[in-house]
Amino acid sequence: MQTFPNLYKGLTDCFLKTYNQVGFQGLYRGTSPALLAYVAQNSVLFMCYGFCQQFVRKVARVDQSAELNDFQTATAGSLASAFASLALCPTELVKCRLQTMYEMKMSGKIAQSYNTIWSMVQSILMKEGLLGFYRGLPTTLVQEVPGYFFFFGGYEFSRSFFASGRPKDELGPVPLMLSGGFAGICFWLTIFPVDCIKSRIQVLSMSGQSAGLIPTFVNVVRNEGILALYSGMKATMIRAIPSNAALFLAYEYSRKLMMSMVKNAEESF
Repeated sequence: MQTFPNLYKGLTDCFLKTYNQVGFQGLYRGTSPALLAYVAQNSVLFMCYGFCQQFVRKVARVDQSAELNDFQTATAGSLASAFASLALCPTELVKCRLQTMYEMKMSGKIAQSYNTIWSMVQSILMKEGLLGFYRGLPTTLVQEVPGYFFFFGGYEFSRSFFASGRPKDELGPVPLMLSGGFAGICFWLTIFPVDCIKSRIQVLSMSGQSAGLIPTFVNVVRNEGILALYSGMKATMIRAIPSNAALFLAYEYSRKLMMSMVKNAEESF
């Protein structure tokens, strides 16, 4: 819907047409690179998040044992996202191209279709080289860095709201999931138009159309209107709220489990 908004009237129409065109299996096209993208991105994101928190502590001269405020935590998350973008961009490129392969072929923008991950990877390597996997990286950075400021900021703000003065670590699973869902809403409301532009750059570059963030933005607004940048927003929100609720629930409980294991190991010595 982001790349070909004129082909679909809305979420339901896109779902039905996709099902009729490529079947139920077609709804899962690009699943493997999508899984790889999110696993790689979140692994790097949360690993760097801890290091960036320490960096923010040093810059802000906050004691190592003290808890960062919501703004400082959001800043640490924003910095961590710059590193995560390096892991996200190549896998996101493959995913976007696989998902739009039918539309690209039917619109005549490409002569040959690539329906497997390996065939797509080979095509990128042969035609664009290794740097081809980072097509759209500047746009990804423009999207992720401010987006994750609001992502982590929204999460910490929501946790502070539910904590009401008590320690945030005492929150149960329901407040954590609600906070994660709110974080997803904050993220996508902030950066969705940029994500739409990124998808177009990564997909349409397959047909030789090469343009940057600003030229693509101007072209979309001039020819399709500003609302075209929000095509697919409803589908994204339906995905983002439960997925980020689960993400932060898993993160918090994994962190507590690992801290408990480290503490027990230290006591045993």
